[in-house]
Amino acid sequence: MSVSSNDSVSRKDLRNEMIARRNRLTPQEITEKSLEVIEKIAVLPAFQNAKTIMLYSHIRSELSLDALLSHPASAGKRFVWPLCLPDFQMKALIPGSWKAGPFGILEPDPACSREIAPENLDLVICPGVAFDTNCHRLGMGAGYYDRYLPKCKNAVVLMAAFEVQKADRIPADAWDFSMDMVVTEKQVYRRSQ
Repeated sequence: MSVSSNDSVSRKDLRNEMIARRNRLTPQEITEKSLEVIEKIAVLPAFQNAKTIMLYSHIRSELSLDALLSHPASAGKRFVWPLCLPDFQMKALIPGSWKAGPFGILEPDPACSREIAPENLDLVICPGVAFDTNCHRLGMGAGYYDRYLPKCKNAVVLMAAFEVQKADRIPADAWDFSMDMVVTEKQVYRRSQ
């Protein structure tokens, strides 16, 4: 299937094709490309100026942000991770410890972690399945980020992705939250104003 992302291609088909593309990356390619993305993120003014940053815990073939924690540019920054709630809501927590979430994703244990209000986030780095050059993002379909990101009124929002996840166009609905930028190993895409 050629992924042109026109209206005749369903979001489900696009999601399946892009996950398949990502899954074809070798573990070495995932590691190398993840590190290249981290280097691009680390020099962004949005990262350098941020004090509180939301990351995500990667699963399977998702881009890993793990090395960002020990990057020299991260010194003095506060990192938080999302906790998915049963009603498709999220909150940001500074982890005291970790637990497996409902999708097998490592999440902060709310019993011993501290919540940070979304308006106190300076930068949110999102995962995703696909993106286009207009910085539309396609996630896994549950809408957790689309519901949470409008609350992050003071944050720059970016998606970390592999270049193979780029589609010609993501069919966007009114409730889909567009990224300010998408960072891949090849380049930084910025949303046109």
